[in-house]
Amino acid sequence: MPLVAEDGSEGFFGERVASVYDERAAGMFDPAMVGPVVELLAELAGRGGALELGIGTGRIALPLAERGVRVAGIDSSDAMVSRLRAKPGGEDIEVEIGDFATTRMAGEFSLVYLVFNTIFNLVTQDAQVACFENAAAHLRSGGRFVIETSVPGLQSLPLGQTIVPFRADPDGISVDVYDVVTQRFSSQHYVFAEGRIEAYPVELRYAWPAELDLMARIAGLTLESRWAGWQRQPFTSLSTAHVSVYAKP
Repeated sequence: MPLVAEDGSEGFFGERVASVYDERAAGMFDPAMVGPVVELLAELAGRGGALELGIGTGRIALPLAERGVRVAGIDSSDAMVSRLRAKPGGEDIEVEIGDFATTRMAGEFSLVYLVFNTIFNLVTQDAQVACFENAAAHLRSGGRFVIETSVPGLQSLPLGQTIVPFRADPDGISVDVYDVVTQRFSSQHYVFAEGRIEAYPVELRYAWPAELDLMARIAGLTLESRWAGWQRQPFTSLSTAHVSVYAKP
């Protein structure tokens, strides 16, 4: 995971979040969800190796490595990477600690990928552009940069409204709070635990698919494919997420 606070600390993905991340995101580790991701990434990586930006605790990297793909990663959070290291096969994955928008990993790769809205954790347009440029710098000729992210949910906002609730269950509630002028938004997660409320806010910057395509062009990449999900579902005006594949000439 990538978020670094202005003071240089690990921000949202420090020890407090890392200690419960896999448990709280258990649904994301379901083989039915992970399988199609790994299948497509393994196909795109071939024998050239894959680099994950924001590798975190290894939700995708570890099963991808089990498929025989050489996987490396970049992440700003020592706390998250320590969880990766503790898992079977985690010590075999090379990881650089640093901001994935600018940190370089030695060598070239046939695939660089970034999943689950992680591009939005870079909270300025400049940082997001730098991420595309960094991905391109790691790719060999003919390589691909894959992004999975949501489509900004602004169609859910009546004029003047800034808050979109998206979770309410016995364990807690979550809302997104948008600033449509700056394209910044925060996901506010409140967890009910042992008679108390724990808050887990995370700051993000959303970008439309067309803006991401322009970032790719700046980095010398071109859009090759866009789907609504990892099983290559058609992307339409009603899609709430997209998987976009950018190619390096």
